[in-house]
This record gives sequence, C-alpha cells and structure tokens, in this order.
Amino acid sequence: MCSPLHQPDGALPAAASSRRRFLRATGLAGAAAAAGFAATATPAAAAQPSVLPGHGTSGSVAPWRPDPDSPRFTLVVMPDTQYLFDGESIHPAPVEASLRYILDHGRDENIVFLSHLGDLTEHGLPDEFGPLSETFALLDRQRVGYSVVAGNHDIPSSTDDQRGRTPYLDAFGPQRLRRLPTFGGATPDGYNTYHLFRAAGREWLVLALDWRPSAAGLAWARKVIAEHPKTPVILTTHELVYANNAGDEAEFSDHGRHLWDELIAGNDQIFLTLNGHYWPAARTTRRNDAGHDVHLHITNYQNRYYGGSAMIRLYRFDLSRNTIDVETVSPWILGRAGERLNELEREEIELTGPEDRFSVALDFEHRFAGFAPVPARGPRPAAKMLVPGTVAYWRFDGPHQDGSPADEALRVPDLSGHRNDLTRVSVAGSGADALRWSDSHHPDQPGHGSLFFDGGKPPLRGGYLRTADGAPLNSHTFRSGYTIEAFFRIPADWTSGHNAWSALLSRRGSVGALGGGSDGDPNEPVATLSLSDGPGTQWAAAPLNQPSLVTNWGHELERERWWHVAVVNDRQHTTMYIDGCPVARNPATRTTGLATLGLPWLLGGYEYGGTLDQLFYGWVGDIRVVERPLPVRDFMNA
Repeated sequence: MCSPLHQPDGALPAAASSRRRFLRATGLAGAAAAAGFAATATPAAAAQPSVLPGHGTSGSVAPWRPDPDSPRFTLVVMPDTQYLFDGESIHPAPVEASLRYILDHGRDENIVFLSHLGDLTEHGLPDEFGPLSETFALLDRQRVGYSVVAGNHDIPSSTDDQRGRTPYLDAFGPQRLRRLPTFGGATPDGYNTYHLFRAAGREWLVLALDWRPSAAGLAWARKVIAEHPKTPVILTTHELVYANNAGDEAEFSDHGRHLWDELIAGNDQIFLTLNGHYWPAARTTRRNDAGHDVHLHITNYQNRYYGGSAMIRLYRFDLSRNTIDVETVSPWILGRAGERLNELEREEIELTGPEDRFSVALDFEHRFAGFAPVPARGPRPAAKMLVPGTVAYWRFDGPHQDGSPADEALRVPDLSGHRNDLTRVSVAGSGADALRWSDSHHPDQPGHGSLFFDGGKPPLRGGYLRTADGAPLNSHTFRSGYTIEAFFRIPADWTSGHNAWSALLSRRGSVGALGGGSDGDPNEPVATLSLSDGPGTQWAAAPLNQPSLVTNWGHELERERWWHVAVVNDRQHTTMYIDGCPVARNPATRTTGLATLGLPWLLGGYEYGGTLDQLFYGWVGDIRVVERPLPVRDFMNA
C-alpha cells in the first residue's frame, strides 16, 4: 500500500548530499574518549591530527533514530583495519571518516547497525587499541549500534575464547557494548556477543563470534538463536570463507567448515555470514540442512592502498524489491574528492568490481518462512466491506470446486443489498467453462475466491455478467463522487492480439448517444475500466460536466500476479490507484460524476458502437462500487 492521499504529491524532498560532499560539509572532528572505557592515547597516536587535513570541527549530528518500519535499511560492514593501528604507525582518520559517514548518512540511508569483522589492530596492544577506542566513541555518544569481533591479530591467535583478559576485551568488551540499545548479551568470557535491531517491521539478530569460539561458545550461540526462534540471523566472524584469486568463488577454510558443520548448517535462521581475514573479496552460496540458501561473503581490503583506508561495505536491504544491494566505498577518500588526490587514492574512492558492487536477490518472506512464516490473511465477512455509501458489492467465494464451470443460469448477488445482482451471458458457441470458479485470489482480498473469464477474439468467445434492466446502479450518476475497486489477475498467455481492450467493468451505451458533440470516438462506451494492449489499466468515462471521455492510464502490469485497481472521483478530479499507489497519468481535468443512458453494467464485457466487441481473459475477484470518494486506508486491500 502507498500513501493514503488522493491529492497529487507535494514538492520532492531535497536530494541527500553527495557522498563526495558530506565530509567537506561536516568536517571531521577528533573523537573524545568515552567515559569509563576509553584508553589513553599513545604519543604516536597524539602525533596524528585529530581532524583530517582541510577540515574543521564537525557540527552537531542528528540523533541516531533508524526507521524501524521502512522496508529499506542499511547494514554497514567494516573489515580489517589493522594496518591503520600498527605499533608506531597510527592512522585513525580513515576509520573516523567511515564512522562519521554513518552518523551523517544514518537518516537518509536508514543505517541500522555497523559490524566490524575483526583484526582491528596489528598487534593487539593497548597503545593500538587506545586511539581506535577513542574513534569509536563517536558512535557511543550517539548510541549507534555496532559489534566487533576479535581477529587473530587482536588476541593471541593460538587461543580460543577462554583466553582471559586482553587489551581487546578491555577496549571493546561487553562493558562497553551493553551501553548501546542494540546489545543483547555476551558469553561469560566476553568474546562472543549478540545484538538486536528492528528494521522493516521486524527484529534482526547479529551474532558476533570470536576468532576461535570454544565448544561452550558455540553452545551459547545455538542457545541465543533458539531463544529468538523467529528472528533472522546475520553471523559475523573473522574467518569463515576465502578465495585464492580475484573472481574465484569463495570456499570454506578449515575453521569455516567447522563453523558450518557445528552451527550454521543446522540453524536455518542464519541466512547471511560476513567475514574478513583473507583477501580478495569473494562470495558463495551454500544450502543448509533445511534446503535453504545461506549467503557467505568475505570482505577485506587491508592489502590495498593505505591499509584499505577503512573502506566500508554498505549492505542496502530492500524488502520491497527482495534485494540486497552491496556497495564498497572509502568515506575517507570520498570526503577529500574535491581536493588534490594522489594517483592511488583516485583508484580507491569506490570499488566497482563484481565482488565489491553487486546485488543479492533474496525473497525474504520465502527464505524466512521455515522459522517465521507470514500467516495468510483470512477472509473478511462481506458485511465488513459495506462501508457507508456502498451501492454494489460482488464476490466469488463460496462452496465451489476449483476449476468447475459456472452454471449457465449463474446469478451473483449484490451483497450491498441494493439489488444490483449479476447474471451470466454467454457468446454463442462458447461452452459452460467460459466462466470457471477459482480458489485463486489476491492475498489481501476480502473474499477468498474468483471467477475465471475465458474470453477473447477473434472469433469472439467467452462469457460475461451483467446487471438487470432497471437495476438501480444503471441510472446512478455519482454526483457526490465515487470509488470503483476490482481485484484481477492476468494469465501468462495473455496477448494484445487476442485479449487487449477487454473490460473488467463497463457501462453499456456509447458516448455518441449522449449527445452534446463529443470530441472523441462516439462509439466508445460511456464508462469502462479496461485492460489496454500493455496490458495496463485504463479508466475512460464520460463525466457529467465534460462533452467527451476523460481517461486515466495505468502502467504495464506483470502477468500471473494479482492486482488491485481503484478509481476515485472526489467531485473534482478522478485518480486511479494500482495496489493503493496513484498512477502517473491521472489527468487534471475537472470531472464530476458519471454520465449514463440508464443501461446495464457489464462485468467482463466491452461494447463498441453498442455491440459486444471484446470479452475479458483472466481472473476477477471482489468488485465494489461506492458512491463517495474513499481514502486509500479504506480500500478493500488495506
């Protein structure tokens, strides 16, 4: 569903600032130590400028408040930064730029979380963790959710998570992370953590595992997942998959295979894993024990110029498109793109190779159905659909066998109680199965059933439904406005040559018979909600205040998908909506009511020059006619 507004869109919001301008606009201030856990900077760190060359002190940053309901959100991933914090060689500015990118773009990109993939430092020394800890205080002060994991350079690499206290744990242990709103918990040793955030209307879990989780650590991870049985899980750790050469498909390391066998394969909630450690960047997909795909990605740029310049990956989730778009950028270099960059910096602004900029197609609802199925929306009683002003309501549910022919004497009652019942009419030579009952329906349709119309030409074949002569709807002029809604589905083999310009709902009588000197084709019907040759929806109707038809056009529609169309007149303008979204080609012409010759309405039939000319091919679900304009929130699919 789209915005519940009938009026045209207002002015577009100002475009978000370019990534290439954001740092120049905000500056990069040095990060002050966060109280309680920031280590003291070393002389080497103190010698580094606390702001990037050419930048002043940053202004205020808007509070970090990701939109928890938007279907689009961004997860930021930062791989190995170890060469920027290496003994006497300390360079926090690139990391600082990446963190400021999160703060400055948190709102326009709906950034919900940051995951660091380990090897924060080269030697795991207090003097290395000190300046890095100060830099991460940028996020702490704004309470931005993030996780870190220990890499083999951050701790003694021959140990597992039972190694005890280390400078890594002092700087980035649970005592720090628990102050963030996303922190969920940690193992007693502190090296494994989990984090929760809300996005796209649901909870997500980031499982951040140590360089070498012990058996107890893996048992804890399984328990965390079990305690959140309906939550999708993103697993982050330092080592899991690798590739030998650029362009190769990633494969498991020995330790990665261990994690797969002991944790990932048997937990269907884990759908994405992220690791660093190795290079080049690569990815692969494996089927877990439930038969579902797990996407395994490695990202690491420490081998590139300036130790990777704290490059970040932006995982842009879009649940409306069932896609994750991935982009790799260096905010530190982007922020100075207007200055004189050296030759190597110019190569590092953005990485656009197939392993650094790509999209992952992922049907989220289907992938998560094994542990968090979305319950189908149940049918709704007809009485609840009779909003004030309803003058006709037809639906096709009931005790019918799927695929069975509709009776030749079919009568579809008008559930509004206004006696606008429909009866069947068949074209000569068409069989009883020209109209067939179907269990198929739009997922948001009140009635769980439809009628399949097997019409087309040439030759003209099929059947349709019509109101009776003298039915109240025939003479209704809708001076107070109207809302006409219909659910429909177009078959895969629909073709313009045989099926175009068929009507979902139309009114008998041609425009020419109205008189008044029509400027258009006088043979067109006085009102029709049709499918064009796209196929796309068309509403062409003669209003009471215009001499000819006024037409609204929809866009080309995907076949084998259920659609909802609504046409709304507010006594001044007529607006077409597809699935609750206003189409572009809604005319500004003032239109009031509907002209009529007092003739019947046709469901599935279209006349030209007063003669039946085309019959609908496809499924038709509930249809409702209301004698007033309805807001989108009151549509049948709302």
